[in-house]
Amino acid sequence: MELLDTIRARRSVKHYDSNHRLTESELRHLISNSVLAPSSFNMQNWHFVVVTDRAVQEQICAAGWNQAQLRDASATIVLCGNLKGWQNTERYLRKAPEEIQKMFGGMVPGLYAKNEQLERDEAARSVGLVGMNMMLVAKDMGYDTCPMIGYDANKVAEIVELPEGIPPLMIITVGVAKEPARPRMGLLDLDEVVSIDRFGNAGLSGEVDDH
Repeated sequence: MELLDTIRARRSVKHYDSNHRLTESELRHLISNSVLAPSSFNMQNWHFVVVTDRAVQEQICAAGWNQAQLRDASATIVLCGNLKGWQNTERYLRKAPEEIQKMFGGMVPGLYAKNEQLERDEAARSVGLVGMNMMLVAKDMGYDTCPMIGYDANKVAEIVELPEGIPPLMIITVGVAKEPARPRMGLLDLDEVVSIDRFGNAGLSGEVDDH
């Protein structure tokens, strides 16, 4: 599928064929292409808990106010942010040239140490980027997805046994659609969301083609 076709075709699907399961090969393809997303300093401060056990999906569904897609999807993927991922430069810079290792190794602590807000922001940025990749890769594979924040994060963390500092920032369900997505609710016009050079400066205008 061409990129723009994939972007246009991706929708948030709520109802899945509960009998379908992704193969290990499919999961490997999905994740290994998703993680090509960028991350600051190459820190890759994300972690994925891929839930395919129906009993665990049932628990997550209960923690997600009984939204059926959490239970019925072929895979319910918990995307977590590693808030302290920046600390282990030896892990994420191990394949970088020595001069990059030295440069980043000196810069990173000064940015993130004692800055919990930046740690959280960075994790959210990384998970957002890799999550969008994941949904587009899944669509390219012929599967549908739904990105979700509607769940009790503490309960989900407990269910999948997340350690401290690895919060569940998003859940993405992946599977075969049992029902099509609802019609789009309408996109804002470009002049409502785009400024040129400074906030509020008009520039782009017109409706977004959402077909």
